[in-house]
Amino acid sequence: MTAALLLAALALLGLGSAACAAAGTFRIAIAVQAVGAMLIALVGFAAFGSGTTFGAAFSSGFTPRLGVDGLTAFFLGMLGLVAAPTFAFASRYLEPEPRGRVVAGLTGVFVLTLAEVLCARDPLTFLAGWELMTLLPAALILVGRADETARRTVFLYVAVTHLAGAGTWIAVLLAAHAGVLDGTHVLTRGSGLQIAIAVAALVGMGTKAGVMPLHSWLPRAHPIAPAPVSALMSGVMIKVAIYGLVRVLVDWLGVLPVWFGVLVLALGALSAVGGVVYALFQHDLKRLLAFHSIENVGIIVLGLGACLLLRARGADTWAALALAAALLHTLNHAVFKSLLFLGAGAFEHAVGSLEIDRLGGLLRRMPWTGGAFLVGSLAIAGVPPLNGFASEWLTLQALVHVPAYGGLGDGLAGAFSLAALAATAALAVFCFVKVVGLVLLGPPRRERVADAIEAPLPMRAAVVALASACVALGVVPGLLVASLARLAPWPVSIPTSLVLRLPGTGSLPTVGIALVLGLLVP
Repeated sequence: MTAALLLAALALLGLGSAACAAAGTFRIAIAVQAVGAMLIALVGFAAFGSGTTFGAAFSSGFTPRLGVDGLTAFFLGMLGLVAAPTFAFASRYLEPEPRGRVVAGLTGVFVLTLAEVLCARDPLTFLAGWELMTLLPAALILVGRADETARRTVFLYVAVTHLAGAGTWIAVLLAAHAGVLDGTHVLTRGSGLQIAIAVAALVGMGTKAGVMPLHSWLPRAHPIAPAPVSALMSGVMIKVAIYGLVRVLVDWLGVLPVWFGVLVLALGALSAVGGVVYALFQHDLKRLLAFHSIENVGIIVLGLGACLLLRARGADTWAALALAAALLHTLNHAVFKSLLFLGAGAFEHAVGSLEIDRLGGLLRRMPWTGGAFLVGSLAIAGVPPLNGFASEWLTLQALVHVPAYGGLGDGLAGAFSLAALAATAALAVFCFVKVVGLVLLGPPRRERVADAIEAPLPMRAAVVALASACVALGVVPGLLVASLARLAPWPVSIPTSLVLRLPGTGSLPTVGIALVLGLLVP
């Protein structure tokens, strides 16, 4: 039944994408796409919550195979959760003229491709989807903008992701050759083959995720894409690269050496701090948001590095919780970053330029969109009780436990990572205080900003739905954490609760925090 519903969802998405070609059915076609995406979200989260698996298992052969396990189901739920409001937004953001119809149709194909990568169960299907996932955003950018800047940006994006993306091919093909995809072989810890696969995956998939220093394409490509495409690229596409890293480093390769976990921690710290520092100096809103994607990918990679390091030391429970922290922040970032990019798209639709210093007063002029954008800004800044705070707190707890299970080197790595996370959180607050002050508050700084009107209903509904998800995920994160921890390919026992309850550290009473703040805020 679950498999049939997923097939129906994908069929609706494909049907809607094809129907976008006709001007007369344009709005209806995008509505069909949105319904298909909603079904993907429902099927994904239902399968994830119930532990349902269906379809084929992983194989090292090259016969096309598709299937869904817990990790795939979680990412499918995230894909649908972001794509459904994005399509609703696009129904009024895009016009039913030839360029808008092509963008809408290709966006649907892009979502289908992301789903295909997640469901792939053999090297051929995975790598074919991976390449198409790279090329479709390039086509969407060129359709949306055909100027010289767009062409140069697309050239850089394709060049960097394909050159470094050779690492993905090397990692997947070597893993298939070694027989680790289907679990028939287990690689020796620290062997040359294990390290070669791990390093290749870190380069290839890390580039696609925007990990520093392999990030150069991201702050150039994301800002010039149409707003719905930017939301999907930053909200989901780079998370599919995180899916690949988790699949290879955690699921397929077994226990990696300690030094590799430290390397992943270092790259996460560099990306988190570097991304937020670069963001502070940006004057274009979408470019600022792109650098914050690098920052948040860094936080995710910090959690992944803590998982690898703790597992290498035998701390299986905390390794699973570190993995849960990384995956929870993956979901949270997908939600609030797609919200922020769609909000920026609504502002651009209303006032034209997104130069931060020339906006102002949009919370008064566009209260629904501005209010949702404010929620997203608070979430990305890690303000409780929103979702960004919950996953950053869980990541911090995992990093605190890194020194407890190792020696001096582990302690230094944990301390350095904690300092990086703390600095990142502080600078993110500073950056979004500036953004909120210059974009939402104060007087309008241009005549067109002063004349701005609220976005159409579907665009408002999209950003409000995502803002509501930010609140819900922040208030009851405990509902997800236990299930996320159980995605680890080793046995772990963590009870499910509404709030975050961690062994040996007490709990984070997210529901209580939300209630107190609700009473204090008039």
